[in-house]
Amino acid sequence: MLDVEQTNCLIRKAKQGDGGAKETLLLENNNLIKSIVRRYLGKGVEYDDLNQLAGIGLLKAINGFDESFGVRFSTYAVPMIAGEIKRFMRDDGSIKVSRAIKSCAKQINIFIEQYSAEHGAQPTVKIIAEQFGMPESEVVFTMGSTHMPVSIYNQGDYKDEKTQELLDKLPVEDRQEDIIESLQLKTAIAGLPERDRKVIILRYFRDMTQSEVANMLGVSQVQVSRIENKIMETFRKDLTG
Repeated sequence: MLDVEQTNCLIRKAKQGDGGAKETLLLENNNLIKSIVRRYLGKGVEYDDLNQLAGIGLLKAINGFDESFGVRFSTYAVPMIAGEIKRFMRDDGSIKVSRAIKSCAKQINIFIEQYSAEHGAQPTVKIIAEQFGMPESEVVFTMGSTHMPVSIYNQGDYKDEKTQELLDKLPVEDRQEDIIESLQLKTAIAGLPERDRKVIILRYFRDMTQSEVANMLGVSQVQVSRIENKIMETFRKDLTG
């Protein structure tokens, strides 16, 4: 097993075009690759293809890794490898939302529209859960399933954009630190009370405002702010030790 300094040294060499360094990194991280590949077995993609995609993800992680991130290379590489596999499965059509979930999401949206028209405000997650006889967490998941991802390789809708993919329009700012922090945050909130966990998921993984979260959960914006600040402060303390 390579230590941190040996790994970083090989990464520096690989970035300078050293093919041997890349091969060594691939071999030394083979167990990591296999552990991620196992998560996606039986989902319509052959093992060899998954392994190749994971290798591509690792190479991208090598090219994008920066020692100043202050994390181990393996921590940085995990979301890159998994992302490469999920991107292929999504664009290849292997990941689909079931008809039952789509139908339920449609019924929920209809109910939200009717409720909003009658009461002048959107129903909370609790009200929706009671209406449909399902857990609140399932309501959040079902509603989120209607927001399907768009491939970065899709072309624009306008005639003058037909030769330009969405990827070409994305800013080049490096967001890998945000990816790592989100991964760590997702792990950190696993043991939180249900309401606190919902606040963080809706705020940081659904990109909702504090007001939107407050309306959905049936609490005040001040309560949402307090919950969020308390959890994030604990999260930052854990990161800094």
